[in-house]
Amino acid sequence: MLMPAHLVSNLIVATLLGGVALLAAGLCRAPLWRAAARALARRRPLALAALGLYALVALLDSVSWVDARVAGDPAGASLVNHPRTLIDRLFPPDFQERSYAAPLADVEFYGGAALQHPGAHLLGTDIIGRDVLHQTLRGARVALLIGGLTSLIAIPLALLLGVSAGWFGGRVDDAVFFMISTLASMPGLLLLVALVMVLGTGTAQVCIALGVTGWVGLCRLVRAETLKLRELDYIAAARVLGATDLAIVRRHILPNLAHLVLIGFVLMFSGLVLSEVMLSWLGLGLEGSWGRMIDQARTELSRQPAVWWNLAAASTALFGLILAVNLVADALRDVLDPRTATEQR
Repeated sequence: MLMPAHLVSNLIVATLLGGVALLAAGLCRAPLWRAAARALARRRPLALAALGLYALVALLDSVSWVDARVAGDPAGASLVNHPRTLIDRLFPPDFQERSYAAPLADVEFYGGAALQHPGAHLLGTDIIGRDVLHQTLRGARVALLIGGLTSLIAIPLALLLGVSAGWFGGRVDDAVFFMISTLASMPGLLLLVALVMVLGTGTAQVCIALGVTGWVGLCRLVRAETLKLRELDYIAAARVLGATDLAIVRRHILPNLAHLVLIGFVLMFSGLVLSEVMLSWLGLGLEGSWGRMIDQARTELSRQPAVWWNLAAASTALFGLILAVNLVADALRDVLDPRTATEQR
């Protein structure tokens, strides 16, 4: 018997939180990473706080359970066997109108009919009466899922191929470089659209398509850095002492690639979220994403008068996430790059 989807989501959240806690505990034991974390917190406190807020909203929208039916409650009758997340529970169960309503309005935007919840929609409602604030908060989960899950596909692939090409060289390097050159020569958007059309438009399929097309840049960096590291004196000393290739890669190469992986992850995250927005513009995005809200606004802006709040809410949320991620990436580069740290001292 298959486990219900909401229970799977709850299990994934618990596993993710446990993994993050173990990773944080491991990094805190290392003086270098402890110092880097303190320096990062000093440089970009607001950006880190913003990212933490987005992550919190995404987690709250990932934990859900089914309410028991309450006798004589007509609103709750439609929610039987329908799981509601913690974000959903911040709003009434029937928090929906018939159509558009402006922010904090008492009547419908078209027609002037009275609203069921007058003055309660802080960011208005969309074409089918859904609260825009509710939809915007739910979009954070989709954005972080796209960026996080796709990075978990692209980064291991880039590390495996990049380290293999840089360390072994020869035919392995030629094969990996041929793959990189082939993918880099194709228009990225067209390749992405083709993969989504073949795989489908579900969350897993879109993440796989983005992961297949998103590993090339990081792989180039990892390959180049591995080529440089393998010629250093301490690597030659490890070979003389009889260390195997696997041991050298695990103990010396991968730790020296950690800063590239962290910075590459943060930068890749921004590109992946924006790629989903482009897919939504083409009608291939994920349901509930900010890209879908922006895509819907194309027709809303042409109305008289224009419906602007759907676009404003999604664009502001997307801009805030991308800006925070880029600020943190810039600070990470300064903190983890020895040359930058030396210049600042």
